[in-house]
Amino acid sequence: MSLSTLARLAGVGKATLSGLENGTRNPTLETLYAITAQLGVPLTAVLSGPAAGPTVRGAAVTAILLEVFEDTDATYELYRMRVAPGPEQLSPAHQPGVTEHITVFAGVLRAGPVDAPLTAAAGEHLRWTSDVPHVYAAVGDEEVAASLLLRYPRR
Repeated sequence: MSLSTLARLAGVGKATLSGLENGTRNPTLETLYAITAQLGVPLTAVLSGPAAGPTVRGAAVTAILLEVFEDTDATYELYRMRVAPGPEQLSPAHQPGVTEHITVFAGVLRAGPVDAPLTAAAGEHLRWTSDVPHVYAAVGDEEVAASLLLRYPRR
């Protein structure tokens, strides 16, 4: 796939992609998800290994990769996630069939498809198919602490 094609499909500027490729730009979480969705790969395919514990940041979400699990049907990424109060984060669609599973440990989280977000408080769990644009937001003034498990089906 050419740089121009990937830029167009992901909705990201060619200069941004070129800078990422050369290591001169620092992408947001939203940009990384837009690119990996078009490439059909999990986010960890473009990050350093889990031992390094890479941290990704978006408008509201900070996530630290804890582990990558592989089985015959899917790749799983497990993150420790924090959602800051205030801004809402809009994330682009992942490739078809990707699901997100969030367990909330503190705070109240509103997350899920843009047209039908779900809400969970501490001790509760959310699950949705994230191959559509989706949002994350802390409800109220308390930061949300949660785990995020992404499941990427194998093609």
